[in-house]
Amino acid sequence: MNDWPDDGGYGRGPANPQPEGPRRMSHVQRPQVPQQPPRYDRGHHPDFTQAQGAGYDSGYNTGQVYGGGGGDQGGGRGGIPPQYTPRSPGGSGTGPAPDWRRRIKVGSVVLVVGVLVWGIGTYAWASSRMRNEVDLSKVIERPSEGDCTTYLIVGSDSREGMSAEEKKKLHTGSAEGKRTDSMMILAACSGGNTMVSLPRDSWVTIPSFVGSESGKQYGARGGSKLNAAYAMDGPELLVRTVEYNTGLRIDHYAEIGFAGFANIVDALGGVELNIEKGFKDKKSGADFQAGTQTLNGEQALAFVRTRYAFAESDLARTKNQQKFLSALADQAATPGTILNPFALYPTLGAGLDTLIVDKDMSLYDLGRMFFAMKGISGGDGRSMNMPIAGSAPQGSLKWDMPKVKQLVEQIRNDEKVTVESNR
Repeated sequence: MNDWPDDGGYGRGPANPQPEGPRRMSHVQRPQVPQQPPRYDRGHHPDFTQAQGAGYDSGYNTGQVYGGGGGDQGGGRGGIPPQYTPRSPGGSGTGPAPDWRRRIKVGSVVLVVGVLVWGIGTYAWASSRMRNEVDLSKVIERPSEGDCTTYLIVGSDSREGMSAEEKKKLHTGSAEGKRTDSMMILAACSGGNTMVSLPRDSWVTIPSFVGSESGKQYGARGGSKLNAAYAMDGPELLVRTVEYNTGLRIDHYAEIGFAGFANIVDALGGVELNIEKGFKDKKSGADFQAGTQTLNGEQALAFVRTRYAFAESDLARTKNQQKFLSALADQAATPGTILNPFALYPTLGAGLDTLIVDKDMSLYDLGRMFFAMKGISGGDGRSMNMPIAGSAPQGSLKWDMPKVKQLVEQIRNDEKVTVESNR
């Protein structure tokens, strides 16, 4: 008896009392995979080795999906589901989207490493070309150190390495040896930088000293012009004389000759300068009109050497030297020069070949010196002449010692310089 309700054949299979014929179901085609050899359990087959060789089939369903159709369509025992490679969002290729964040990160690291390698290489190259020839350890009876870093910057009239044609072009003459053509103290202080020019005709006392070459002890030479100290025993005695007469310790020494000075200016492509009043001088070759102009190496050397065109002679020249050196440093210590190898290498090469410094001075110290001069031109500090009280023997200049002592004390203690120069 049939207890199912008469629902038109729904829920009980087909309404036709006759069984349906076999139907062929569509199957998902799967890739053909190599048949895996059947597994056997030694504990359930009397001859595992023989059964394995005969291809024994236990008939046990391992749970693999069996598909219809022939083996050529990927069905049968051992089939695996088809694998699909996901498409990148919005892309038409089958590969993953580029990881731009990773690429940028890697590129940045490569760039930083490249800059570091270039910077270290440049530093090593420049350091190897520095002429650390002045030994300040030979200077005796030195003052105590102050809070500021002090540099004695000297321009010499050295013609070293110059041809006869260059001497004529630069109006240097052909004198043998070398003498100081300009001297100035640069004090790099946290409270502001100060540049003090020392007229070469300053009347000073040349004290006792130890010869830089002979090592012998020499007695004091008495009163003389400042540039005579350099002529007697070079940079070491000049430093000794400046320290003795000022009481200020000199930390570093830097000297450059005529050729090096002109070459640096030319390597920079000239230095722009505002000349307030035009002047001429046959001895130095100067011939300038008033106004802003770009000076090449030859013109720059004439500008800083001229003295006979001015009523104040050496004092007027020291002011021009300060003005030009500040402008030179302002242009040299810029990203456009430091970060540009086509400007940096010629400039360093031109200067380091003729720049003579003390044995303890590093390229870092040299850089600090240039940036201190640059700061003065930018208003961070001041430039002045050593205070003068009047004339002295041999047409020299006498320092105003009370003011000199006050100036030195302010520099030593890293205080703001308030001393005024009357010249």
